[in-house]
Amino acid sequence: MSAAEPVKKPAVRFLNPASGYLTGYSYTLNPYVGCSFGCSYCYVRRMPVAIFRNEPWGEWVEAKRFEEQPFRKEWGRALKKGDVTVFMSSATDPYQPAEAKEQVTRRILEVIANEPPMFLLLQTRSPLVLRDVELLQKLGDRVRVSMTVETDLEDVRKRLTPYAPPLAARLRAIRELRESGIPVQAAVSPLLPYSQQFAQLIADHVERVVVDDFFRGDGSGGKRSAQLKMEERYREIGHEALYAPQTADRFVDELRAIMPRGAVYFGHEGFMP
Repeated sequence: MSAAEPVKKPAVRFLNPASGYLTGYSYTLNPYVGCSFGCSYCYVRRMPVAIFRNEPWGEWVEAKRFEEQPFRKEWGRALKKGDVTVFMSSATDPYQPAEAKEQVTRRILEVIANEPPMFLLLQTRSPLVLRDVELLQKLGDRVRVSMTVETDLEDVRKRLTPYAPPLAARLRAIRELRESGIPVQAAVSPLLPYSQQFAQLIADHVERVVVDDFFRGDGSGGKRSAQLKMEERYREIGHEALYAPQTADRFVDELRAIMPRGAVYFGHEGFMP
């Protein structure tokens, strides 16, 4: 499968009130509808935006039509209401391949950087985030890049998330973001099968990490992951014994044994402002 060619949607509201798992934020912000990374475990696959689409998740992307002045007004109205915290993005990746051409995320950040919110979390798995280093630097400690690194095993990545960026590229992006003074965390979310060296690898790359799993982190108590047949996928790659909540609990303990107090989070609290 090649990267999905984005379809332009009519200009719409970008800021949506946060709810559910992301209670604690003012808004979620999704520059795209759909995601060409198409990860097998993505909980969005079981949401209406994917279920009621005639095309498979991962094979279509719609870039939201960005118009600067309407967005400036929308952003200004939000700021006037009080402290603004934004999760970007909850149902897509703001730096998926389409962003290289469409630049919806960048244009949004250009506005936000000049009128900063109280906090912005950028959730991605793409090294393309490095393109916007200068905008992120303007936000200072009001931004955190959360880079997904679910495993250190490239063969597992290829089997479960074949269209996502290679792990080495993500780790390099983390290093370069930190060198540029940009707050960054690793999101081991969801934790996939990993080697004995994974905890030390994470500890060597970040000062902050959040871990999550299929049972507590899919927004439905594990029901969406079950519907996606993740246990069967684990069995297919020979790791069925790791498909249990205890796997993530053990990994958190490994991290906490080698990282400073307060550096390791599990689930919801690790994504909060």
